Amino acid sequence: MRVWADFTSETDESGALSLALSGPLVVSSIGVIDRKLRELGGPVARVDLSGISDIDTVGAWTVWRVLREHDAALVGASAKAQRLIAAVQTARGEGTSAPHRLPFLPRVANAVGYQVSSWARGTLNIIGFLGAVVIALGAVIRHPSRFRGKAVVHQLELVGVSALGIIGLMSFLVGIVIAQQGAENLREFGAEIYTINLTGRLALRELGVLMTAIMVAGRSGSAFAAQIGTMKLTEEVDAMRTIGVSPVEALILPRVLAVMIM
Repeated sequence: MRVWADFTSETDESGALSLALSGPLVVSSIGVIDRKLRELGGPVARVDLSGISDIDTVGAWTVWRVLREHDAALVGASAKAQRLIAAVQTARGEGTSAPHRLPFLPRVANAVGYQVSSWARGTLNIIGFLGAVVIALGAVIRHPSRFRGKAVVHQLELVGVSALGIIGLMSFLVGIVIAQQGAENLREFGAEIYTINLTGRLALRELGVLMTAIMVAGRSGSAFAAQIGTMKLTEEVDAMRTIGVSPVEALILPRVLAVMIM
């Protein structure tokens, strides 16, 4: 049965409180008394620890907090309690100093070096990923039975058909802006009849490529990363390697082909 720390209080003629703590003043039994001490209404003149059976650092900090807030006197403390309270008092504020900060020039050089090394690692990872895709594609070409046609068709639906709505909406809105701005400028030269040609050429030559890149990176790419990342987290990718299935052939190649086709 857990024994909780507690205290009794007496009020003198001046209205100040005298607290007499009892029980083990340790981390496992201090929860109730800590809340009661925080709710004390009047000033505390004295704190008596003669009834404390045990004390640890948390209990010493609680007692020291009451002594500090009320400028109270400490009586009846054992040698262990006095030692812990003194340690807590002298240790207050340690570890709160700001971390070491390099000067400006070394800090800039360090940040630039870190970015360059990150770019180098990213480039190597991209090259390795492309190499793995090429090797998987070559293996599928040599062994056509390993080609996952159903997976490619499923990804074609997710990447292309399901994205037609948002792509159409974005193209429509961008086309309206181009047509309105182009017509305003071409009207000065009496060539507003060419607004349709301007809109069509911009959409096909410039904005079509840009919107495709945005949709692939923002919609399809993020979805691929989330799906494969979840499979990696749940160790499904490791399970595929264990049973002899190439994750690149089963997961990466169908998605890459679907994105290229669509």
